[in-house]
Amino acid sequence: MAKPSYAIAGRRSTRKKSSRYWLLYLMMLPGLLYLLINNYIPMFGIIIAFKKYNYRKGIFGSSWAGLDNFKFLFSTTDAFVITRNTILYNLVFMVVGTVLGVFVAILLNEITKKFFSKLYQTVILFPQLISMVIVSYLAYGMLSTQTGFINNSILKPLGIGEISWYNEPKYWPAILLIVNIWKGLGYSAIMYLSSIVGIDKSYYEAAMLDGASKWQQVRKITLPFLVPTIVMLTILSVGRIFYSDFGLFYQVPMNSGPLYDVTSTIDTYVFRALLQQGNIGMSSAAGLYQSVVGFILVVVTNTIVSKVSPENAMY
Repeated sequence: MAKPSYAIAGRRSTRKKSSRYWLLYLMMLPGLLYLLINNYIPMFGIIIAFKKYNYRKGIFGSSWAGLDNFKFLFSTTDAFVITRNTILYNLVFMVVGTVLGVFVAILLNEITKKFFSKLYQTVILFPQLISMVIVSYLAYGMLSTQTGFINNSILKPLGIGEISWYNEPKYWPAILLIVNIWKGLGYSAIMYLSSIVGIDKSYYEAAMLDGASKWQQVRKITLPFLVPTIVMLTILSVGRIFYSDFGLFYQVPMNSGPLYDVTSTIDTYVFRALLQQGNIGMSSAAGLYQSVVGFILVVVTNTIVSKVSPENAMY
């Protein structure tokens, strides 16, 4: 039976389009290979989370452990502390980072001279490119008891006694927040700035003709247009709420024992346990637990957003 002419025409049209975009497909290939090699093939290692891994026997030869590796995170006496620290720090980072990121993006958008705009963007983005190891030593240069800048150049001239920063847990929630914001604010601001730049200027021109002040323009035009970007970045951040910046919580406090109660997170705790016990299965279980919980949180958060404001949901 002969195929209908419209089916043949549709197939020819598809082939023509494919041949037209072959160069784009070729350019897409390295990215797809990277995702396959870096993100998908390693997922095979999930099996280690359910095994009592033995280096000599390998993955397949190691005996099954079931859910025993997951018990480590919940049976330990520190489970509450590390979970509390991980979630609360990330919540604070999300809220403060979003507010300051939007604020700085709006300020950058008000700079009319291109040279100064690019200069300020480069300056605030530079910390994002610095290794956390270097950041930890910069922090040490500020906080060192004997040679630190704060003790010697600020507190001493004011007649205030020196503070042993690496032995005083009460200061570290604020210190970690400051370091995190200093390092990540530039990236966040640039993300929001890119959305602000895309707003049609005619809205602002019409608002100015109506006599709207700068604050009114920001409140009535800029912020409503930023809502989709804010929601999307927040949903992605919620997906990583059970993860922590390992360098921030391990290297910046210099792995100081007296600070464990306020600096230990799931990632740092598992790393220390891995060093002491060498239990790769437990470490893999922790990573799987964080990934699954993060995925669930993203789905739940996006579902809530889709119910409240469907146009701002990710899907």
